Amino acid sequence: MLTDTVIQDFKRKVCEEVRLLEEGNNRFRVFTPFRFDDGDHLSIVLKKEDNEWLISDEGHTYLHLSYKIHPNDLFSGTRWEIIESTLAEFQVEDRLGELIMRVENDRYGNAFYNFTQALIKISDITYLSRERVKSTFYEDFKALIEENIPKERYDFEWHDEQVDPEGVYTVDCHINNLATPLYLYAINSDNKMKDTAISIFQFEKWDKIFKPVAIFEDETKMTKKALKKFSKICTKQFPSLENNQANIIEYLKKQLQSV
Repeated sequence: MLTDTVIQDFKRKVCEEVRLLEEGNNRFRVFTPFRFDDGDHLSIVLKKEDNEWLISDEGHTYLHLSYKIHPNDLFSGTRWEIIESTLAEFQVEDRLGELIMRVENDRYGNAFYNFTQALIKISDITYLSRERVKSTFYEDFKALIEENIPKERYDFEWHDEQVDPEGVYTVDCHINNLATPLYLYAINSDNKMKDTAISIFQFEKWDKIFKPVAIFEDETKMTKKALKKFSKICTKQFPSLENNQANIIEYLKKQLQSV
Protein backbone atom coordinates (compact mmCIF):
# COMPACT_ATOMS: atom_id res chain seq x y z
CA MET A 1 0.00 0.00 0.00
CA LEU A 2 1.08 3.58 -0.66
CA THR A 3 0.60 4.62 2.95
CA ASP A 4 2.83 1.84 4.26
CA THR A 5 5.55 2.77 1.78
CA VAL A 6 5.31 6.45 2.61
CA ILE A 7 5.32 5.90 6.36
CA GLN A 8 8.40 3.71 6.17
CA ASP A 9 10.14 6.26 3.99
CA PHE A 10 9.18 9.08 6.37
CA LYS A 11 10.44 7.14 9.37
CA ARG A 12 13.67 6.18 7.66
CA LYS A 13 14.47 9.79 6.69
CA VAL A 14 13.13 11.70 9.69
CA CYS A 15 12.14 9.76 12.81
CA GLU A 16 10.17 6.76 14.04
CA GLU A 17 7.41 8.83 15.68
CA VAL A 18 5.58 9.54 12.42
CA ARG A 19 2.11 8.38 11.49
CA LEU A 20 -0.44 9.15 8.78
CA LEU A 21 -4.19 9.57 9.15
CA GLU A 22 -6.33 9.38 6.02
CA GLU A 23 -8.67 12.38 5.85
CA GLY A 24 -10.14 11.85 2.40
CA ASN A 25 -9.37 10.79 -1.12
CA ASN A 26 -5.62 11.16 -1.67
CA ARG A 27 -5.25 13.27 1.46
CA PHE A 28 -3.42 12.37 4.68
CA ARG A 29 -2.69 14.23 7.90
CA VAL A 30 0.94 13.71 8.95
CA PHE A 31 1.61 13.56 12.69
CA THR A 32 5.14 14.18 13.95
CA PRO A 33 6.74 14.95 17.34
CA PHE A 34 7.83 18.37 16.11
CA ARG A 35 6.24 21.36 17.81
CA PHE A 36 6.23 25.13 17.96
CA ASP A 37 7.64 26.65 21.13
CA ASP A 38 4.14 26.94 22.62
CA GLY A 39 3.60 23.19 22.33
CA ASP A 40 1.40 23.12 19.22
CA HIS A 41 2.38 20.54 16.63
CA LEU A 42 3.53 21.54 13.16
CA SER A 43 0.63 21.17 10.75
CA ILE A 44 1.57 18.92 7.81
CA VAL A 45 -0.60 17.35 5.12
CA LEU A 46 0.27 14.95 2.30
CA LYS A 47 -2.15 15.45 -0.59
CA LYS A 48 -2.48 14.86 -4.29
CA GLU A 49 -3.21 17.73 -6.67
CA ASP A 50 -3.37 17.36 -10.45
CA ASN A 51 -1.72 13.94 -10.32
CA GLU A 52 1.11 15.30 -8.20
CA TRP A 53 1.81 14.55 -4.53
CA LEU A 54 2.52 17.56 -2.32
CA ILE A 55 3.50 18.03 1.30
CA SER A 56 1.84 21.17 2.64
CA ASP A 57 1.29 23.20 5.79
CA GLU A 58 -1.88 24.68 4.23
CA GLY A 59 -0.92 28.14 5.50
CA HIS A 60 -0.73 27.09 9.15
CA THR A 61 2.90 28.05 9.80
CA TYR A 62 2.56 31.75 8.95
CA LEU A 63 -0.80 31.88 10.71
CA HIS A 64 0.65 30.40 13.88
CA LEU A 65 3.63 32.76 13.88
CA SER A 66 1.32 35.75 13.35
CA TYR A 67 -0.22 35.08 16.77
CA LYS A 68 3.07 36.23 18.33
CA ILE A 69 4.62 38.38 15.60
CA HIS A 70 2.74 41.13 13.78
CA PRO A 71 2.50 40.35 10.02
CA ASN A 72 4.28 43.62 9.21
CA ASP A 73 7.23 42.41 11.29
CA LEU A 74 7.04 38.80 10.16
CA PHE A 75 7.32 39.64 6.47
CA SER A 76 10.05 42.28 6.69
CA GLY A 77 13.58 42.78 7.98
CA THR A 78 15.69 40.00 9.43
CA ARG A 79 12.74 37.66 9.99
CA TRP A 80 11.69 37.71 6.35
CA GLU A 81 15.28 37.30 5.21
CA ILE A 82 15.54 34.15 7.33
CA ILE A 83 12.26 32.82 5.95
CA GLU A 84 13.27 33.47 2.34
CA SER A 85 16.71 31.90 2.75
CA THR A 86 15.19 28.88 4.51
CA LEU A 87 12.66 28.31 1.73
CA ALA A 88 15.44 28.53 -0.85
CA GLU A 89 17.75 26.25 1.13
CA PHE A 90 15.20 23.45 1.42
CA GLN A 91 13.46 24.16 -1.91
CA VAL A 92 10.10 24.80 -0.31
CA GLU A 93 7.61 26.91 -2.26
CA ASP A 94 5.52 29.73 -0.83
CA ARG A 95 2.21 29.47 -2.64
CA LEU A 96 0.38 32.58 -1.49
CA GLY A 97 1.13 31.80 2.14
CA GLU A 98 0.86 28.03 1.85
CA LEU A 99 4.22 26.31 2.15
CA ILE A 100 4.52 23.28 -0.11
CA MET A 101 7.08 20.68 -1.14
CA ARG A 102 6.56 18.69 -4.33
CA VAL A 103 7.35 14.98 -4.13
CA GLU A 104 9.56 14.09 -7.08
CA ASN A 105 10.34 10.58 -8.30
CA ASP A 106 8.46 9.03 -5.36
CA ARG A 107 11.09 10.34 -2.96
CA TYR A 108 8.60 10.95 -0.15
CA GLY A 109 11.15 10.66 2.62
CA ASN A 110 13.52 13.22 1.15
CA ALA A 111 10.71 15.68 0.52
CA PHE A 112 9.33 15.17 4.02
CA TYR A 113 12.75 15.65 5.60
CA ASN A 114 13.39 18.92 3.76
CA PHE A 115 9.90 20.18 4.49
CA THR A 116 10.03 19.49 8.23
CA GLN A 117 13.51 21.02 8.51
CA ALA A 118 12.25 24.16 6.78
CA LEU A 119 9.22 24.48 9.08
CA ILE A 120 11.35 23.95 12.19
CA LYS A 121 13.86 26.59 11.11
CA ILE A 122 11.13 29.07 10.22
CA SER A 123 9.37 28.48 13.54
CA ASP A 124 12.64 29.34 15.30
CA ILE A 125 12.22 33.02 14.42
CA THR A 126 10.09 33.25 17.55
CA TYR A 127 13.35 32.73 19.46
CA LEU A 128 14.96 35.37 17.28
CA SER A 129 12.29 37.77 18.47
CA ARG A 130 13.40 37.21 22.04
CA GLU A 131 17.14 36.72 21.71
CA ARG A 132 17.98 39.17 18.94
CA VAL A 133 15.34 41.78 19.65
CA LYS A 134 17.86 44.60 19.40
CA SER A 135 18.57 44.00 15.71
CA THR A 136 14.99 43.24 14.72
CA PHE A 137 13.48 46.02 16.83
CA TYR A 138 15.34 48.71 14.95
CA GLU A 139 14.50 47.07 11.63
CA ASP A 140 10.84 46.92 12.66
CA PHE A 141 11.03 50.58 13.64
CA LYS A 142 12.47 51.49 10.25
CA ALA A 143 9.91 49.35 8.41
CA LEU A 144 7.06 51.13 10.18
CA ILE A 145 8.39 54.52 9.05
CA GLU A 146 9.15 53.40 5.50
CA GLU A 147 5.69 51.92 5.02
CA ASN A 148 3.75 54.91 6.31
CA ILE A 149 5.76 58.10 5.75
CA PRO A 150 6.70 59.57 2.34
CA LYS A 151 10.35 58.89 1.59
CA GLU A 152 11.25 62.56 1.21
CA ARG A 153 9.93 63.36 4.68
CA TYR A 154 12.31 61.30 6.83
CA ASP A 155 16.01 60.54 7.35
CA PHE A 156 17.39 57.66 9.41
CA GLU A 157 20.55 58.10 11.51
CA TRP A 158 20.25 61.84 11.04
CA HIS A 159 22.53 64.45 12.61
CA ASP A 160 22.61 68.22 12.40
CA GLU A 161 25.52 68.98 10.09
CA GLN A 162 25.68 72.62 11.16
CA VAL A 163 26.30 72.09 14.87
CA ASP A 164 27.33 68.43 14.87
CA PRO A 165 29.31 67.74 11.67
CA GLU A 166 30.89 64.59 13.14
CA GLY A 167 27.51 63.05 13.92
CA VAL A 168 28.10 62.54 17.63
CA TYR A 169 24.44 63.14 18.50
CA THR A 170 22.39 61.13 16.03
CA VAL A 171 18.64 60.85 15.79
CA ASP A 172 17.21 57.47 14.82
CA CYS A 173 14.70 59.12 12.52
CA HIS A 174 14.28 62.80 11.68
CA ILE A 175 10.88 63.86 10.28
CA ASN A 176 11.46 66.99 8.27
CA ASN A 177 9.53 69.86 6.64
CA LEU A 178 7.60 70.60 9.79
CA ALA A 179 7.39 73.82 11.77
CA THR A 180 8.67 71.72 14.66
CA PRO A 181 10.64 68.73 13.33
CA LEU A 182 10.16 65.37 15.00
CA TYR A 183 13.16 63.53 16.43
CA LEU A 184 12.19 59.88 16.76
CA TYR A 185 14.21 57.64 19.04
CA ALA A 186 13.92 53.84 19.05
CA ILE A 187 14.70 52.73 22.60
CA ASN A 188 15.25 49.15 23.74
CA SER A 189 17.55 49.49 26.76
CA ASP A 190 18.44 51.73 29.67
CA ASN A 191 21.69 52.67 27.94
CA LYS A 192 19.87 53.76 24.80
CA MET A 193 17.42 55.75 26.92
CA LYS A 194 20.35 57.44 28.67
CA ASP A 195 22.06 58.28 25.37
CA THR A 196 18.77 59.66 24.06
CA ALA A 197 18.43 61.91 27.09
CA ILE A 198 21.96 63.24 26.55
CA SER A 199 21.19 63.96 22.91
CA ILE A 200 17.97 65.78 23.76
CA PHE A 201 19.80 67.92 26.33
CA GLN A 202 22.47 68.75 23.77
CA PHE A 203 19.97 69.77 21.10
CA GLU A 204 18.23 71.98 23.65
CA LYS A 205 21.60 73.48 24.56
CA TRP A 206 22.06 74.34 20.88
CA ASP A 207 18.63 76.05 20.98
CA LYS A 208 17.21 73.69 18.40
CA ILE A 209 13.46 73.67 17.93
CA PHE A 210 12.22 70.09 17.81
CA LYS A 211 9.85 67.60 19.39
CA PRO A 212 11.43 64.39 20.74
CA VAL A 213 9.39 61.21 20.46
CA ALA A 214 10.44 57.99 22.18
CA ILE A 215 9.29 54.64 20.80
CA PHE A 216 10.15 51.79 23.16
CA GLU A 217 10.61 48.15 22.36
CA ASP A 218 9.12 47.44 25.79
CA GLU A 219 8.88 50.27 28.29
CA THR A 220 8.27 47.83 31.16
CA LYS A 221 11.86 46.57 30.82
CA MET A 222 13.30 50.00 31.59
CA THR A 223 14.52 50.87 35.07
CA LYS A 224 11.66 52.72 36.76
CA LYS A 225 13.80 55.48 38.23
CA ALA A 226 15.61 56.11 34.94
CA LEU A 227 12.32 56.08 33.02
CA LYS A 228 10.81 58.60 35.42
CA LYS A 229 13.71 60.98 34.85
CA PHE A 230 13.59 60.45 31.10
CA SER A 231 9.85 61.16 30.97
CA LYS A 232 10.47 64.67 32.26
CA ILE A 233 12.51 65.59 29.19
CA CYS A 234 10.65 63.49 26.61
CA THR A 235 6.94 63.68 27.22
CA LYS A 236 5.77 62.02 24.00
CA GLN A 237 6.31 58.30 24.34
CA PHE A 238 4.94 55.05 22.97
CA PRO A 239 5.52 52.19 25.43
CA SER A 240 5.72 49.40 22.83
CA LEU A 241 6.41 49.42 19.10
CA GLU A 242 4.67 46.10 18.61
CA ASN A 243 1.53 46.98 20.56
CA ASN A 244 1.24 50.64 19.54
CA GLN A 245 1.81 50.58 15.80
CA ALA A 246 -1.62 51.93 14.93
CA ASN A 247 -1.27 54.78 17.44
CA ILE A 248 2.23 55.62 16.22
CA ILE A 249 1.09 55.75 12.61
CA GLU A 250 -1.92 57.89 13.50
CA TYR A 251 0.25 60.31 15.48
CA LEU A 252 2.89 60.66 12.76
CA LYS A 253 0.37 61.20 9.98
CA LYS A 254 -1.42 63.80 12.07
CA GLN A 255 1.87 65.63 12.59
CA LEU A 256 2.58 65.59 8.86
CA GLN A 257 -0.80 67.17 8.18
CA SER A 258 -0.10 70.01 10.59
CA VAL A 259 2.51 71.66 8.34
